[in-house]
Amino acid sequence: MNITAIKTLGQLKKEGYKSLSIKEELRKNLIHNIQNNINVFEGIWGYENSVIPELERAILSRHNINLLGLRGQAKTRLARQMVQLLDEWVPIVAGSEINDDPFAPLSRFAKDVLAQKGDDTPIDWLHRNDRFSEKLATPDVTVADLIGDVDPIKAANMKLSYSDERVLHFGMIPRANRCIFVINELPDLQARIQVALFNILQEGDIQIRGFKLRLPLDVQFIFTANPEDYTNRGSIVTPLKDRIGSQILTHYPTDLEIAKKITQQEANISAAQKELVYVPAIAYDILEQIGFEARDSEFIDVKSGISARMSITALENLISSAELRTLKSGETTTSLRMSDFMGIIPAITGKVELVYEGEQEGSAAVAEELISKAIQSIFNEYFPKITKIQRPGAATPYDAVLGWFTNESDFQILDDLQEVDYQVQLEKIEPLEALVYKHLPDTKSEDKYFLMEMVLWALVEYEKLSKERFTEGYQFTDVLGDFLKGI
Repeated sequence: MNITAIKTLGQLKKEGYKSLSIKEELRKNLIHNIQNNINVFEGIWGYENSVIPELERAILSRHNINLLGLRGQAKTRLARQMVQLLDEWVPIVAGSEINDDPFAPLSRFAKDVLAQKGDDTPIDWLHRNDRFSEKLATPDVTVADLIGDVDPIKAANMKLSYSDERVLHFGMIPRANRCIFVINELPDLQARIQVALFNILQEGDIQIRGFKLRLPLDVQFIFTANPEDYTNRGSIVTPLKDRIGSQILTHYPTDLEIAKKITQQEANISAAQKELVYVPAIAYDILEQIGFEARDSEFIDVKSGISARMSITALENLISSAELRTLKSGETTTSLRMSDFMGIIPAITGKVELVYEGEQEGSAAVAEELISKAIQSIFNEYFPKITKIQRPGAATPYDAVLGWFTNESDFQILDDLQEVDYQVQLEKIEPLEALVYKHLPDTKSEDKYFLMEMVLWALVEYEKLSKERFTEGYQFTDVLGDFLKGI
């Protein structure tokens, strides 16, 4: 039988339906999923052995939860995916404002209906997707918003005095009865508002304008907070922290592979863009390394966090840089180029908080520095390390390439070169292709030109070549030639 076909309390009783609290419901379904190897937290990478086991323990313990971590660590996403641990449908008293359980009504309305109609009490069904409420804590949030207030219009329409509890207008938390309720950025909530949550969390009663109601709400609370908020903007008051069962620390990806999974999963790249732009695998490594470099940068306030959204929006900008080139050149396909990384600077500058030294450098300069360091880090994983200082006369793997630039003083890569012209231009540096295949013999043909250009950029980063930006593109020269040109 389709359970939602049940329309009265009497029919519900005949079916033998048993009501559970939301915490017991979450616990029951989590146990079922674990026993059947069902992963509720699909698409959340890097937490398999840290955050998710702690979250599962909190659910099994029937705890309210505080997710504590820097921005962009999937805290809200974890909370939203917990909805999948709820039963698909739960019954409520039809017309109830606070999702009254017909077996354990809380509101005056539901109690009156049950007293009058008994087993004929009409039943509605609430889907699990409708059992999630979320509120961003901001300084203007009031007790009335969260808990409720007296409604003078209701009092006038129903011709009731303010002493009658039927004039109460319930706030967001009572209306989230039997739901998951998330308060994001909890420390931003004023202390007096946090105090109003004490009894809801522990004693199960609320007070609205002098009304003291015994209202044991059935809510799974999840709070999120940034640890820096404890000193920058506010704090979680100690008695409230004491009433939150489990505090779980989130974190950023610990390696490039996990970071790449997250970015490629979340980036808004259309199928048409994927078909249009070929991205070598090493380009994804460079992109993610930028985030890792940012978290170690002396110019960036790492305590404010380097959100995963930086890499996500950077990838979107990276693909769009190559796409823009095809729109101008009229080509139908292209491969990503090193110069396209300059197009991600706007995605970086808006996502990092600079310290004083970073402000002195300028956000765009800091972004370029992060890209440079990422290129160096990834380059050294694939090619022999370049040393800035070496013994006179000592041979290096890059001598042939550097020697070519000694004789050719004007090598340019224009921004809008068509793919064929771009490849021909790189092939002019005859030792470059040999260098790539010597150290990466399994290089795919479609990756070859990106790697050839990457070598040039790396030689610039290690001050073996000079690179100059001009209106239409980039010019590469040997360092001595560039010096003499300056004289």
